[in-house]
Amino acid sequence: MTTTQYDVIVIGAGAIGENVADRTVQGGLTTLIVEAELVGGECSYWACMPSKTLLRSGIVYRAAQKVGGAREAITGELDVAAVFARRDSIIHNWDDTSQVDWLKGAGIDLVRGWARITGEREVTVGDTVYTARHAVCVSTGSAALLPDIPGLKDSQPWTSRDATSAKSAPESLAIIGGGVVAAEMATAYASFGTRVTLLARGGLLAGQEPFAGELVEESLKELGASVHLGVSPTGVSKIDGSFVIELDNGASVTADELLVASGRVPRSIDLGLPSIGLEDGDWLDVDDTMKVRGFDWLYATGDVNHRALLTHQGKYQARAAGDVIVARALGKPVDDGRWGAHVATADHEAVPQVTFTDPEIASVGLTAAAAERAGYDIRVVDYDMAWLAGSAVQADDYQGKARMVVDEKRGIILGVTFVGQDVSEMLQAATFAIVGEIPLDRLWHGVPAYPTMNEIWLRLLETYGRPQ
Repeated sequence: MTTTQYDVIVIGAGAIGENVADRTVQGGLTTLIVEAELVGGECSYWACMPSKTLLRSGIVYRAAQKVGGAREAITGELDVAAVFARRDSIIHNWDDTSQVDWLKGAGIDLVRGWARITGEREVTVGDTVYTARHAVCVSTGSAALLPDIPGLKDSQPWTSRDATSAKSAPESLAIIGGGVVAAEMATAYASFGTRVTLLARGGLLAGQEPFAGELVEESLKELGASVHLGVSPTGVSKIDGSFVIELDNGASVTADELLVASGRVPRSIDLGLPSIGLEDGDWLDVDDTMKVRGFDWLYATGDVNHRALLTHQGKYQARAAGDVIVARALGKPVDDGRWGAHVATADHEAVPQVTFTDPEIASVGLTAAAAERAGYDIRVVDYDMAWLAGSAVQADDYQGKARMVVDEKRGIILGVTFVGQDVSEMLQAATFAIVGEIPLDRLWHGVPAYPTMNEIWLRLLETYGRPQ
């Protein structure tokens, strides 16, 4: 066995691990990154990029149909084969050469293989032991959860990876789940002409404001999908090549493919955690600097710490972790107070998220229900986005809704949700308002350009009422 020493070892070369490594190298620390699959990880090849690419063509197609003049010019149907070909191009046909080249250019060493922690500051890949002078950071992400439903695992259903990497659209698709992956893939495949049946134990997109799920449900039904809420599968079987899903209401659903999108589990199994006193397969509990509690050398960023299972939040955590590892290694001051340079404060109550359904859901901060649970004294302000002049320009018969959740004691915004066509590009202003804790009386001076949909800010403030 040989031993190779680095200042920092990062396990997982997805978008989050890459960011940790980049920050530590920029800070002057030698860094090794270990990856068992493709450099670029889940987001680049099986999640964010392919899923949003599969969704985009159908959304653009329908958006054009909602604008007079463009609508009349559309004479054909969506070219589904071309959509899949565009997906392949966007993700470079699952070839990570460009990502590997980026690592080399950034001065980050790469080892391919399965990494296991085998001791304090020690990582083994194959027959080689690597040691870290300062830190090991786990950035291995999460994987699809297969619930304990009789016959499900043996039937070999799709997970999110299969849905985003499929080469063609099936005639029919059943989806178990009501979260973001379920809603987005239902939208994509319904756009392709697939007969989609969505089965959700609870409501649709339950973590969002209630009206968000309601508007997406209406849209899915308009696309031809069947949405069944409040039902649970009790068994799955494969008969003559088709999936048969038995439900707790006595009904059954038959489909050519079955997608299970009912949650995530950490990719921490067989990572060697028991060698340092942690449970195999557990989420890694971290403080706001991303240091695993109970350790002075172990960090965890991205999905595996279960704080906010979103790529952009993982990158945000990675920047904080990489910088604090450098600061601690070099004996520099650590800025770990609220909103400090070395913490991921936004993970708690300022997380932005876009659900790329049709209509889109763009949200940041707390929902009204979450704010009430947290004990805030709130006021909820709703506005119909169809009443905006900018919306009338954007699309004929525009449909959408906005909500602002206000902390009455401090006069600041706790949460904003937009639902409607093209609302994702309006989210950053809301994010800045929440992170900056900008008082409502100051926001009155942020004049929205006319006629754009950003006029929603003026209308929300008018509905709330100007402070006297």
